[in-house]
Amino acid sequence: MTSLLIFTPVIVLLLLWVLPSLPGRRAKNLPPGPSTLPLFGNLHMIPRHRLDMKFNQFANIYGSIFSLKVGSGTMVVLNSGKAAIEVIDKHSLHSSNRPPSYVLAQLVFRGHHPMYMAPADRWKLRRKLYHQVLQESVVNKIQVPIIEVESCQLIRDICSKPEDLMLHPGRYSNSVTMSLVFGIRTPSHDTSHYLKLRQLMKKLISSGAIGATPPIDIFPFLEYLPERLWGNWKTRAQDLRGFALGLYSPLVEQDITRRSMGKRLDTFLDSVLDQNEKLDLSREEIDIMCGNLLEGGTDTTSTLILTLLQAMALNPEMLTEAQAQIDSRWRAPARGAFPHAMDNDYEIDGMTVPKGATVILNAWSVHHDPERWERPQDFNPSRYREQTQLASVYANSRDHLKCDHFGYGIGRRICPGIHLAERTLWLAMARVLWAFDIKPKVDAATGEPIPIDIDPVTGYMDGFVNQCLPFEVDVKVRSEKRRETIFRGDLVHAFD
Repeated sequence: MTSLLIFTPVIVLLLLWVLPSLPGRRAKNLPPGPSTLPLFGNLHMIPRHRLDMKFNQFANIYGSIFSLKVGSGTMVVLNSGKAAIEVIDKHSLHSSNRPPSYVLAQLVFRGHHPMYMAPADRWKLRRKLYHQVLQESVVNKIQVPIIEVESCQLIRDICSKPEDLMLHPGRYSNSVTMSLVFGIRTPSHDTSHYLKLRQLMKKLISSGAIGATPPIDIFPFLEYLPERLWGNWKTRAQDLRGFALGLYSPLVEQDITRRSMGKRLDTFLDSVLDQNEKLDLSREEIDIMCGNLLEGGTDTTSTLILTLLQAMALNPEMLTEAQAQIDSRWRAPARGAFPHAMDNDYEIDGMTVPKGATVILNAWSVHHDPERWERPQDFNPSRYREQTQLASVYANSRDHLKCDHFGYGIGRRICPGIHLAERTLWLAMARVLWAFDIKPKVDAATGEPIPIDIDPVTGYMDGFVNQCLPFEVDVKVRSEKRRETIFRGDLVHAFD
């Protein structure tokens, strides 16, 4: 009994010393967040689906910067433009790393995928190579003529096969990207390489989903358990690797064969191969670098075009105004960002974003910030009436009241394809609005409009890209004169 009385204070002191440092506990200097569990932190509170919506709920409780503990790691979520600029842009020298991703970064892509690379020399080289073909002057000279032709086919496809409306924008965006990378078009939505890319994107999203693989990046010892305990995750990763290289490698080989016959084109791959005696990149590095461009350039653009169709069908007054402006001006032609990681501590508003923390820009909350936008959930293009400069100007602004287009990311790792993406979207949207009236489809049985689900939870697919689920709209050519123009051979120069 005496011994117990003597040692009890010692035990209490030891517990008081050890408990604060246990994995899962939130240090006092971290941004606020929900209560944690020992060892696991907030791991039990992270949903498998619609993570951005959960983050938005947390932001409403804990503010524009909050933290989550994930085992011994820290996740800091930024929910306002001001916070994003402060941490990711102004401090980009130390906030441009990537959190570990053992399954995708190592098992699938063997360290060669630019998206998962640390911002060191290998990553800088790839950014430099991308910039050579994606800089604004090159896009205007080489890519815009391709976009003109592809956007013309887009409205022709919609006019010819309106029943395949959900598929045409994907063909369009993929063909633009394929032409940039390989000089190979995607003539129809059932083209083999496009169908395989759609399969690959689904597999990548599935493999990166919470729960699809053991949380090895948090608990590394799980790697050594039998893989059958977690759905044979290692085998699935190897299968995914084979599928990705099985798509990219033959496309690269096709271009190498073309070049061997003396045919060079102004493509990304030709540019890399021209320099590769000096660059000394392996074949796999080249394959994955080309694949990265395909992954980033297809789903995002097509999703935005489909979202425009939803918005126009549900906002006829906006459609009428947009068509009036295009008719008077038109001449031929004109869920979240990828996570970052800190490599040193950073102080903001009395809080510490610690070294090693995963930093997430919650673009959904930023774009729906009620402190910046009145009724942010409403579709109201007139908010941007005075913003007449290109997207790159606003995306790179360090004024949080002017910075916009957070979907491209921010800081040193901002999307290198921003110039191509903006022109691809502009030409497609302008031509679609010039060509068609867009209304909700009417139910033949009831005579009532078929509802279009635009709820962010029920109307869109879960995953990194906020893709809308299939919906029905009535798309009709605005006049017979426009129909004739759409099917004319000189369509590219016909909008006058």
